[in-house]
Parts: sequence; C-alpha cells; structure tokens
Amino acid sequence: MLNPDDDVDTLIKGGFIVDGTGSDRVRADVAIKGDRIVAISEPGDISAGRIIDASNRIVAPGFIDVHTHDDRALLANPSMDMKVSQGVTTVVVGNCGVSLAPLVAEAPPPPLDLIGAAGAFRYNTFDGFLRDVEAAPATVNAAFLVGHSTLRVATMDSLDQAASAQEIKAMRGLLEEGLSAGAIGLSTGLFYKPAAMAPTEEVIEIAAALKAYGARYVTHMRDEADHVIRSLDETFRIGRESHSPVVVSHHKVQGKRNFGRSTETLAHFDRHIGGHDHHGIAFDVYPYMAASTVLKTDSIKVSKKVLVTWSKARPELAGRELSDIAEEMGCDIYEAADRLQPAGAVYFAMDEEDVRRILSHPNAMFGSDGLPHDEHPHPRLWGTFPRILGHYCRELKLFSLEEAVRRMTGYSAKTFGLADRGEIRPGAYADITIFDEAEILDRATFDAPKTPAAGIDVVMVNGRQIWEAGAETGARPGKVLRYGR
Repeated sequence: MLNPDDDVDTLIKGGFIVDGTGSDRVRADVAIKGDRIVAISEPGDISAGRIIDASNRIVAPGFIDVHTHDDRALLANPSMDMKVSQGVTTVVVGNCGVSLAPLVAEAPPPPLDLIGAAGAFRYNTFDGFLRDVEAAPATVNAAFLVGHSTLRVATMDSLDQAASAQEIKAMRGLLEEGLSAGAIGLSTGLFYKPAAMAPTEEVIEIAAALKAYGARYVTHMRDEADHVIRSLDETFRIGRESHSPVVVSHHKVQGKRNFGRSTETLAHFDRHIGGHDHHGIAFDVYPYMAASTVLKTDSIKVSKKVLVTWSKARPELAGRELSDIAEEMGCDIYEAADRLQPAGAVYFAMDEEDVRRILSHPNAMFGSDGLPHDEHPHPRLWGTFPRILGHYCRELKLFSLEEAVRRMTGYSAKTFGLADRGEIRPGAYADITIFDEAEILDRATFDAPKTPAAGIDVVMVNGRQIWEAGAETGARPGKVLRYGR
C-alpha cells in the first residue's frame, strides 16, 4: 500500500483501467514509483511529480507479443518501433525452432536466415547472447526460447536424418545451458527442413530437460493442413512425456480443402485441455488470413495467392505477386520460386471464418509472428494488436475489450511464466499502454506494411515512457525476462 508520505514518480490520471484479468473496467488513477505500480486509487487521491492525463482513454497492461522472431532485432533495431507503436511492451523470441543462440555459423540454412545472415549467429552460449541484450537494452522486455533447429544445426553434420544418441546428448546440454541462463523454454519448427527428419522421440528426449526448470515446449507443428490433428496429437504427446506445458504456435488450418476444420481442431484442444494427462495446453493466433515464412513449394501449393517478401537473388522483386513474377520470367510459379531463392513470402491460404473462430477461443493468446528483417513484411509485424482491438473487438464484436486485453496481457504472462507482468495492480511492473478505444486500429496493409497503427497514445516499459504522440522517446528500459525472475 502507498503511504501518504511516499513520493510518486508518475501518476496516470482519469483513465479507465482494464487490468488484464478480464475484470470489468474501472475509473481510477495509477501511481508509479521506479519500475513498479505502487497504488490504484480513486481519482484525485494522489499527487505526483509527473502527471499523464488519461481522461477518456483505456489504461491497460502493455501488450505481450507471444510469438515473434525479434531475436536479432533487439540488437539491430533496439527502438523496436514496429512493436512499440502498437502498444507491445514484451516480446517472446526464439519461436519456430529458430533462435539466434547457441550457434556460430556464417551461412545458416533456411529458415534460420529469416532472423540473421552472415555474422549474426556468433554466440556459442545462450548466456553470451542474453548478456549482449542486457548490455545494450531495447525499448521492450524480452523472454527467450531456445530453438530446436538451431540446436540441430549447431550439433549435427547432416540434418537429413534423426539425431544420434550422442547428438541428442549434445543438444540437451546446450538446451540446459540456455535454460540455466534464463531461457523460458524450447521451441521447435518441425515443419521446416532442418528439423523435418527429427522423430518425435528425439524431441521428447531433448525436451525432458524442461521439467527441472519449469519451462515450456512451444511448437510450429509438422503440419497445419491435411494432417493437423495428427500433428496436434504429436505435440500433446511431447508435452505429456516431457512433463512440460505446451504452446501451439500460430494455430491455423491451411489449404482450401481444410477450410472449416477449426471446429475440429478447437474441439481437439478442448478435449485435451479438459483432460488429466497434460501439464498445460495453450495456443496463439494472429488476426490475418495470410501466413508468412520462407518461400517453399508445399506452402505455394495450398495458397490462393503468394506475395514475395524478400529475395536474395532478385531483391527488387520484393512486394510482387509470385504469379506476376512467373509470367515475366516465362515459367511456372514453382520455377520462378526456385530462381528467387533464398526468399520469403506471404501465403493467402486460410479462411476468415476459421480465423475468427480461433481468435474467439478463450485459450487463444495473440502473437504477431512478424519477420522484422523482411524487405516487404507481412502487415502483422506492425498491426496485430490494434487489429484485434479495433477490427475484431470493436467492429466485429467477437469478444469484449476486457477479454481481448486479458488474452494479450495477463493470460499470456501467466502462460509464459512472466512474473509480475501483464496486470495493472500494486506490485506489478509498470508496463502500460494507454489507448483510445474508439480510434485504435491497424493501418498496415499488404501494400504498405510498415504503417504505424492509430489510437496508441502512450506506452511505458518498467515505469519509463517509450512512446508518446506518435513517436518513440529514445528511452531503452527493456529487460531480459527470465522464468520466475
């Protein structure tokens, strides 16, 4: 509790607090001292050296982007304007089996090249990476996953086979070093070539290290199309046999013949979440009908349209449709894709009704899955959270504002073990986003994907203001978030 004689650094006055728990909003003032919230009070009860007027605004916990590929961006672009501008105060990095550490490599294979090229992968320990992030902090907080594909590249001579017992031991040792350093879990990208030949048993043996650290297993599954149920079963088995909680990344059902199958997949989630054979199951989703990753034949096959986001061979073609490129080249789309490699793309391969159904599920967290180093990125990199609050919440009324905020703050913090984050309450860290409920909306489009959102007034991280009046402030108060610390 705040004593009358206590000094308050900042007071957020007159706003409607949506506290991240799902509770109804209340009008109150928020007092901040140092990096923590110290009091929630009736309007007018507390004075402070600095006042932020939040009249007619929503005062919410800072949004937590649970699915990012911002590993290198934290060092290369510490302003993190693509996240701060949409109200994000914490990112979870190292998803889809791809982490910047522990790996020393000049030319990492796809999809590792999505987060760094020559010279980026220079950390032979996870601790060394975290120390560099701490030494030159970004605007936002970050929690870290160790990538299974990164471990495979670091320890195996050939990725086109199952790991040997010796290689599994080496990977598990690297994972344990990362967990000891502060990583919050293991991620896999079994969909991608570096890990596609890893059998379920390999993943279970490596993931067995998670239990001792209270860490979680986060996965881009083998298949999100025809065999999505089989992939869910594999995921639940890995969690069960490794005794670790599970997070399914960017849940979707891809390909026209799978449209509508979200009713089946969500029912499958519900059966396992409600059972007694698991240690926690959750999933995240992004609010778009299009996915984005490396340019791959199997993804092209299930897509209605493919937009090239970058190409090392033909960088001037970023932002163009693959079909138009193929026509210019005088070949089919698959040969055109080969000529562009290495490259990335946006794939239009989902149904809007499935997206809405998954977004509406009470166990769905929200993650952007944006690729910050793409020349022409998917608009989700800049627009995910305002799109949820503006389009899906305010305009389509899929859920209440309080529920939307819960699933992008308090629920996400609890799922990923981020202590004292994701809620507005005394004792919590002062990660806060102030926004206009009537105006918040994404403005990033597939044609102009780097356009900042509307309606975000103020963003604070650890008690310091990082965004105001449509611009960053220059402060870099972000912290490395270690599980339970």
